[in-house]
Amino acid sequence: MFVITNRIPVSEGHEDAFEDRFRHSMSGIEKSPGFVKNLILRPVSRRYDAKTGAYRESEERGCYLVQTYWETEEAFWNWTASDSFRAAHSDRPPPEMFAGRNVLEIHQLILEREA
Repeated sequence: MFVITNRIPVSEGHEDAFEDRFRHSMSGIEKSPGFVKNLILRPVSRRYDAKTGAYRESEERGCYLVQTYWETEEAFWNWTASDSFRAAHSDRPPPEMFAGRNVLEIHQLILEREA
């Protein structure tokens, strides 16, 4: 399985609008061959302090993680060339919604454990 992670820095005050884009979108990705699941992860402001061993509030803003899981890497690339992909990305958000550039990462799952 392959996990595609898009790290997206969202500007302060735009979090609700960013999250609503995913709650209300009908992208059609669910019907794409090889698609497994999609997760949207919100950053939290607590960070681990290695010096004290404690968690503390941080001024640093983390990135949202938009993850899609695919049976194969080829299935992901096929989706990026599809009408479904173009439709999902056609309603561009305003530039001020973002605090920087997104970073796309591709990983192959080697181990999965569940409770």
